[in-house]
Amino acid sequence: MSDEAAGRPVAQKLFAIADAFLVAPEASSLTLTAIAERAQLPLSTAHRLVGEWVHWGGLVRTDDGRYSLGLRLWELGVQAPTARNLRTVALPHLEDLYEATHEHVQLAILDGREALYLEKLTGHDAVPIISRVGARLPLHSTGVGLVLLAFATTELINEYLDAPLRGFLPNTVTSPDLLRRRLAEIRATGIAQMSEEMTSGSSSTAAPIRDRTGAVVAAVSVVVRTTTESGRQNEPVVRLSASAISRALGYRH
Repeated sequence: MSDEAAGRPVAQKLFAIADAFLVAPEASSLTLTAIAERAQLPLSTAHRLVGEWVHWGGLVRTDDGRYSLGLRLWELGVQAPTARNLRTVALPHLEDLYEATHEHVQLAILDGREALYLEKLTGHDAVPIISRVGARLPLHSTGVGLVLLAFATTELINEYLDAPLRGFLPNTVTSPDLLRRRLAEIRATGIAQMSEEMTSGSSSTAAPIRDRTGAVVAAVSVVVRTTTESGRQNEPVVRLSASAISRALGYRH
């Protein structure tokens, strides 16, 4: 029986395999069984199509028999004009921010209803976190995500807050009313502070990046180990980095 006759086109099944790696962004590799389950495919079909991905270079089979994303997909991703241009413009300023903090420095954009991470610079002794370049994480539980959600359209904000909000840790804010007030504060202050809402022991300070029209097109953040001063101490340098990147993109205020 052909794939089409089975009810799902081959292309759809191939895309489902790629999407399997977005379901659990904290996982850098997946077993064949996990891929099949996430893609909702029979194991034999998943095995055949994963082989096609490996042959093309979209997936790589690791020494332990698991699969991870291949460089071919990354090469395609960075060719997207918005991502490529933004990352190129932002990188020198992200490096300056890293030198000032020696902590996690992250750059993310809004993609659908998630924060897509375009860049991440990491210090040797930085707190362990799950974000990585190419990962997608929820908007309400990440510093960059809160910034991107705060400056999103009213329609997107309403749709996002109308959907179930997952609580990852006890501090994760899942009340739509509380989140609306939080987003309003971020818009007013131009900064987002969060502590232990996605990863235990970590706190994030994030700020918006604007293009020449004044629209918020990205967010930059520093993630540090949680202390009594972990948020406020990095606010000035995060603001400075966001302003520098915005100016490089043509923003004037």
